[in-house]
Amino acid sequence: MTAEATSLSLKPGSRWKSRVCATEVVVVRPPTESVTLECGGAVMIPHGSTDVPAGSPDAAHSAGTHVGKRYVDAVSGLELLGSKAGQGSLSISGRPAEIKQAKPLPASD
Repeated sequence: MTAEATSLSLKPGSRWKSRVCATEVVVVRPPTESVTLECGGAVMIPHGSTDVPAGSPDAAHSAGTHVGKRYVDAVSGLELLGSKAGQGSLSISGRPAEIKQAKPLPASD
């Protein structure tokens, strides 16, 4: 799957899984530019694919992915939600995805 084909199918609600670990994510906000979604150093595949994880995450991309955390890419605007934890870390076109920080609540004086 090419980077362009991956980017075109990164629609809100679409589900993706890793080729090298158990990680699964859901797209919350699509990218504003063409990107490649990766986990563990390998391009992710659509959730409905019959491919099963094989191998292991690249050592440089093995920080892990957490359930319920939102991951963002500031360059493309892509936002993902971790739906299944795994050993591989998420990256977008080679850039590490950042865990989205919670907004502080207003003070209730």
